[in-house]
Amino acid sequence: QVQLVESGGGLVPAGGSLRLSCTGSTSAFSTNAIYWYRQTPGGQREWVATVTTGGGTNYAKVLKGRFMISRDNNRNTVYLQMNSLKPEDTGVYICNYLDKWGQGTQVTVSS
Repeated sequence: QVQLVESGGGLVPAGGSLRLSCTGSTSAFSTNAIYWYRQTPGGQREWVATVTTGGGTNYAKVLKGRFMISRDNNRNTVYLQMNSLKPEDTGVYICNYLDKWGQGTQVTVSS
């Protein structure tokens, strides 16, 4: 069974940083683009960032410059470095590829 496991969330003050990880359990993880989404407290799912198989990256416009996505295919892991966090970044961060979704990791940014 394919698994995606996110980790690294937590409670941080505004202006702080977190690094999230998403680890896949099969080799297919390293041969697909990986997406980060976030589920806001209001229930909306927003696309955050994408990393392609070759390491190319794309970001939601409002996040560009604060977040950085990267991947380590040797570890079957994708990272999301989040800096200068704001209270509106609060949510459950979930990774995805194809039809595979993780359970998410909670990020809470206090004001």
